[in-house]
Amino acid sequence: MDPIRNPYAPGAGQRPPELAGRDEQLDRFQVVLERIRRGRPERSMVLTGLRGVGKTVLLNALRSTAVRSRWGTGKYEARPEQGMRRPVAAALHVAVRELGHPQGQEVDHVLGVIKAFAQKDQPGAKLRDRWNPGIDAPAITGRADSGDIEIDLVELFTDVGGLAADIGKGVAIFIDEMQDLQPDDVSALCAACHELSQTALPVIVVGAGLPHLPAVLSASKSYSERLFRYNRIDRLSREEAARALQLPAEDEDASWAPQALDAMYAATGGYPYFIQAYGKEVWDQAPQSPIQVEDVRVASPAAEAELAVGFFGSRYERATPGEREYLRAMADLAAAQQAAGEELDEVESVATADIAAHLGRKPQSLSPARDALLKKGLIYSGERGRIAFTVPHFGRYLRAQT
Repeated sequence: MDPIRNPYAPGAGQRPPELAGRDEQLDRFQVVLERIRRGRPERSMVLTGLRGVGKTVLLNALRSTAVRSRWGTGKYEARPEQGMRRPVAAALHVAVRELGHPQGQEVDHVLGVIKAFAQKDQPGAKLRDRWNPGIDAPAITGRADSGDIEIDLVELFTDVGGLAADIGKGVAIFIDEMQDLQPDDVSALCAACHELSQTALPVIVVGAGLPHLPAVLSASKSYSERLFRYNRIDRLSREEAARALQLPAEDEDASWAPQALDAMYAATGGYPYFIQAYGKEVWDQAPQSPIQVEDVRVASPAAEAELAVGFFGSRYERATPGEREYLRAMADLAAAQQAAGEELDEVESVATADIAAHLGRKPQSLSPARDALLKKGLIYSGERGRIAFTVPHFGRYLRAQT
């Protein structure tokens, strides 16, 4: 098979040639945009799922949908060590420019509010030392610059929403890795979305994050479950996975044998990132079309080696020796429970008390390692007293290590 014509794309956040299995979310978002355009009430959206299921890809696709609807859009990736003032200001700056509002004076006023909001990130700094967000408008005093992030974000979204409403458009802010927002920022975001829902201004937030993101939001504001429409993004079905492989191949005058598609689903578990990674390696090593089950078998070691370095290994390297011990215990415990005939849940979560018993340690002594792994996004707690990997097949990878 010609590697130059290889259609598969195993990149972080890189859109695959066929975005299979996400039609429902795309169609629903189109309805949300149209309802808001008509002044109908709608909630912001949150996408949740494990790493490798395509949350970032879908987030980008939703943004493209908003752009085609002539909305103003902006996007940023949350980071645990970074407050939201600068990235939100930069995202809204882009969104306001995309709106194309004809009244320059109105636009400058809102840009000035965005600038004032951003510069409040440096309280006490001298004027010459303040970070400049690149907005060619003077900062507006007395609007979104109180220093209280909750008050300021509400005022900022209100002004931006008013600008969009003037011309019958809307603004959508897309936030990736939303679970990494700082607690005060989560509270402010929920308060701002609550205000928007009451005023019916055309501004929505679309977030993506790990499975525990709903718990992060509800811990901040009790009413958050009513503010957002939650969408769980999962692995693909057998039919959707086949579509993700077949359609790009057909565009390159190639095909897959049915048995090869079965073998691919068994190897990848239907996870979109794995499908792309295996698909690329199988294509490169297959001698001809149609691709056969033997081609999948031959190429699997290369695909697994690529995932071990680029997907699993890079995350494992971030862990300290003590944290790696905790991760390995999770993997071994899940395997032992499965071998004993115990039924595991879909994400193979294990009890934190069982991990302590498995390691012969007191639960309190493992808290630092567990908390550090939670902050690094390697594990998450879907329910009290239980823990699971954020990366599918991570336990299998760990057990394969010497």
